[in-house]
Amino acid sequence: MSAMEEIDLSACCQSCGACCGYSQNWPRFSIESDEELAAIPEVLVNDRQSGMRCEGDRCAALQGEIGQATACGIYAVRPEVCRTCMPGDAECAIARRKFGLPVIQSA
Repeated sequence: MSAMEEIDLSACCQSCGACCGYSQNWPRFSIESDEELAAIPEVLVNDRQSGMRCEGDRCAALQGEIGQATACGIYAVRPEVCRTCMPGDAECAIARRKFGLPVIQSA
């Protein structure tokens, strides 16, 4: 097994968080069921009820410092758009560039 295969790319998210601070239009709701939406604390839902509340471009559920150590405060019930953004994909690369972070090379 090569060194690249041994890297857990999902662990990169815990030291990044760039996707959660990229744009207030990114953490939006799309295919969530009513039950899934009800599980998200109301204080974290935007006024239009269309996505996560943001402080500037940063999702209000993001904890920690982007590029250092981060976590999602509602990881288990996060929106689908958050579940589909993967370390090293195109969206990840765009967000990491915004914060001057190196692009993750996925295997």
